[in-house]
Amino acid sequence: MITERSVQNIIDNARIEDVVNDYVNLKRRGSNMIGLCPFHNEKTPSFSVSPTKGIYKCFGCGKGGNSVQFVMEHEGFNFPEALRHLAAKFNIEIEETETSEEHQKLKQHQDSLYLVNQFAEDYFLKQLLETDEGKSVGLSYFKSRSYLEDTIKKFGLGYASSAPDGLTKSAKEAGYNIDLLKQVRLTNNYDKDFFKERVMFTIHNLSGKPIAFAGRTLKTDKKVPKYVNSPETELYIKSKILYGIYHAKKSIRSLDECILVEGYTDVISLSQAGVENVVASSGTALTEDQIRLVKRFTSNIKLLYDGDAAGIKAASRGLDLALSQDLNVSVVPLPEGEDPDSLVQKLGSTDFMEFLSNHSEDFILFKTKRLIEESKNDPIQKSKSINEIVNSISKIPDPIKRSVYIKECAGLLEIDEAVLMETSNKALKNNLSQKWAEQRREDARKERAQQQDQDEPPPEAFDPSYQGTEEAVSQNKPKPSTDYYKERDILKLLLNYGDKQIPETEGENLSFAQVLVANLEDVIDHFKNPTYRSMIELAREKVNAGETINAKLFINHAEKEIRTMAVTLCSEEFTYSHNWEDMHDMTLRTQPLPEENFFNEGMQALKYFKLTKIKAMMAENKAKMKEKDANIILLVKTHQKLLEIRNSLAKELRIVLMH
Repeated sequence: MITERSVQNIIDNARIEDVVNDYVNLKRRGSNMIGLCPFHNEKTPSFSVSPTKGIYKCFGCGKGGNSVQFVMEHEGFNFPEALRHLAAKFNIEIEETETSEEHQKLKQHQDSLYLVNQFAEDYFLKQLLETDEGKSVGLSYFKSRSYLEDTIKKFGLGYASSAPDGLTKSAKEAGYNIDLLKQVRLTNNYDKDFFKERVMFTIHNLSGKPIAFAGRTLKTDKKVPKYVNSPETELYIKSKILYGIYHAKKSIRSLDECILVEGYTDVISLSQAGVENVVASSGTALTEDQIRLVKRFTSNIKLLYDGDAAGIKAASRGLDLALSQDLNVSVVPLPEGEDPDSLVQKLGSTDFMEFLSNHSEDFILFKTKRLIEESKNDPIQKSKSINEIVNSISKIPDPIKRSVYIKECAGLLEIDEAVLMETSNKALKNNLSQKWAEQRREDARKERAQQQDQDEPPPEAFDPSYQGTEEAVSQNKPKPSTDYYKERDILKLLLNYGDKQIPETEGENLSFAQVLVANLEDVIDHFKNPTYRSMIELAREKVNAGETINAKLFINHAEKEIRTMAVTLCSEEFTYSHNWEDMHDMTLRTQPLPEENFFNEGMQALKYFKLTKIKAMMAENKAKMKEKDANIILLVKTHQKLLEIRNSLAKELRIVLMH
């Protein structure tokens, strides 16, 4: 088991912005960073990262947490797996206590499928570099493509020998369970190798772990399939992965463009030549999941294809999906007889990039010109082409962008712009109707699933401010009470400014948390929200122990409700921008900045909060007076004391009480 000291060390050193940057294209906005949420489909960024607080928060789907929770959510890791992943990424040494045999077996089971694939990747590489068959067949092939050894190792290339069970036997000898080999489809039901006599390409997930393989035959027999891929497993779903994405993601983000090619060798050759922002769809049309994967890093996608009509038609559906996700799509037709692999080797990386820049065309305009050329003087074919182009334009969610394309295409097609606009609007209406129908079916499916499983309360059960998906919002959901908002304000101030020193008491070195907790001592038990009450009690415990109170105490807490609430309270969808002052010489004149006014704001919130609680206590006291055996004298004295406190608070707040 990982020690508490190591856990804290990993959390402290795994900077949230560095962790999230591997998955999301973040842009600076004031003190925070924003990007498209990796947990749900969105077109406008609502995903915020706070480097100073060490948290992420999506204001669309409601997910949030620290760096460890991000990795757990994104990769499907459990807590120890996420810690180990971050420790490896940031070169942090892990201290561990002795664990039980049962725990070790559980961990081994959780890691087993990845470990088996890793063994296979290493085995194929060893076969390629160290055996006579591998060197004469596989290595010769890769050398004919000018692949360097570093490139071979980087992409996990290898060779599967002609032995019927070479990998299976080696894995068993190394202690791997044959059932695990079968689960990842490396071994068939007859205990023989799935891949034989093929050069091998390892397919990695976004985190760089091997999840599947592709084998290419070098035989000329046309009856033998050129490529054989791993069947889909729980690790590998072909429609959700792009070949090369792990190695390309940083370059895609930095260059703000993703180059899409067809095959594995195209990716490897371009990457070796220095064109690293390249991925492959592995011979299939783009899927929605693959497009969303690209969109995490860039809004610009460029397709390289071999230039024939069949190629653009095959890619058209996938590129239409990319348009519907608001990506900017361009294409580069390659010279006849060339593919990205051959062209980059012929031109070199510099001239190749110049070629892409000079020959890149907008997808819709390129498609329009190509279809016009194909239809020529055939009215029927031209009508079909126009409808196909309009269908692509209608996929674009931005109305201004659609309008620009309609105007450009109307000129190219020599057709009235109004007609094209009307046709586009009809197609757009049909698209929306289909989406609504699909959404209704999905909502109905989710509702049935929710009815079957009512064990876990929704997020709003412990946080009424939770901003979830539409299906999470019920029309019958009760509105939060005034008490809730006042309690929320107190906790928000505590988390954001608890460790700040009170300006008026610099000589005494009192923190805001110390003053706040001291003033709440007599009303802590009157907090109605159980999570808020737990957080205040935790703060009181830590203050009494002389410890510092800050947001991390709650964000890294063991209880999920406290962690989730802390992230929500520490996250601001809108923040004050210092650009107005730095760039425009415009300062905030109506009130001090939040970080300068937290004490006054806190004391004001505290007084309102206590006034609310005093009123509630007075109401309870009055109710007791009506009881048969009530101690009237004691209750009257209590009432007078509460009344005195209430009037004092009202005076300080300049509130006129009507009764």
